[in-house]
Amino acid sequence: MIRTPICDLLGIEYPIFQGGMAWISDGKLAAAVSNGGGLGIISAMNLNAAYLKEQIDLCRSLTDKPFGVNVMLMSPHAGEVAELIAREKVPVVTTGAGNPSRYMPLWLEAGVKVIPVVASVAMARLVTKAGAAAIIAEGGESGGHVGDLTTMVLVPQVVDATHLPVLAAGGIGDGRGIAAAFMLGALGVQVGTRFLVAEECGVHENYKKKVLKANDIATMVTGKRLGHPVRQIKNQFAREYQKAEYSQISDEELEKLGSGALYRAAVLGDEKTGDFLAGQIAGMVNKEQPAAEIIREMFEEAEQVLKGAGKWVK
Repeated sequence: MIRTPICDLLGIEYPIFQGGMAWISDGKLAAAVSNGGGLGIISAMNLNAAYLKEQIDLCRSLTDKPFGVNVMLMSPHAGEVAELIAREKVPVVTTGAGNPSRYMPLWLEAGVKVIPVVASVAMARLVTKAGAAAIIAEGGESGGHVGDLTTMVLVPQVVDATHLPVLAAGGIGDGRGIAAAFMLGALGVQVGTRFLVAEECGVHENYKKKVLKANDIATMVTGKRLGHPVRQIKNQFAREYQKAEYSQISDEELEKLGSGALYRAAVLGDEKTGDFLAGQIAGMVNKEQPAAEIIREMFEEAEQVLKGAGKWVK
């Protein structure tokens, strides 16, 4: 069995987080992952504290295991969400799309373990000084908001830049990816795209089908012009948005084009105007399974890979 300091830090069985995916990572999915031995995470996304409170209550009704909340720092409701997390004493908070330093004193005072998602060494150093408990180094292979560096390049540099435990994210969807993350110096992983097809995931069936049908070149990145690039599965919306990005329309008009697109994909299943966020690992995801089975299968495979890791060493 694979056990790392991440397990001891958070009281979980396997060193794996389920990514905080907007309109996807709800209380039900988070509870299923936590019950399966990982750390389930609820996405606060762009909604207010009332929505998050409902999902926290739902998660707690389904599991007594540790879970977390992901805060997208660009959200207009980030402040009220941050305060709710402190009041509810959520065990873990992960953050994305920004610098969490503003809210960290509040969370730390409430006993919340803060584990930011970073895409650069500079941000890793900043959150280390601010009191983070661990760091998620996420490469550009991941779905949703992405940085420029790949997981292979980013993870070892972040490991070298901090004394904190590091989890690897981006492009990890099986045991080989977990084993590779450990070889890069990570002590755990965060996985998003594979949990999109967990049986407990309530995303629209059309979304799951797109992930299951994806191949190695199924995704593309848009949004660089606005400073927040996003990886998604290629479809009519993604191609039209990319075309608009290189046109003469204003940034305001371009921003409006993307408004509500993820909701249309995840909740409505609109295959033409929806934005189906997914990582490059989608090409390796080919079956729907219970969350607990996904976790167990990945770590059994990782264990076998790691046991054979020395076969080329003479």
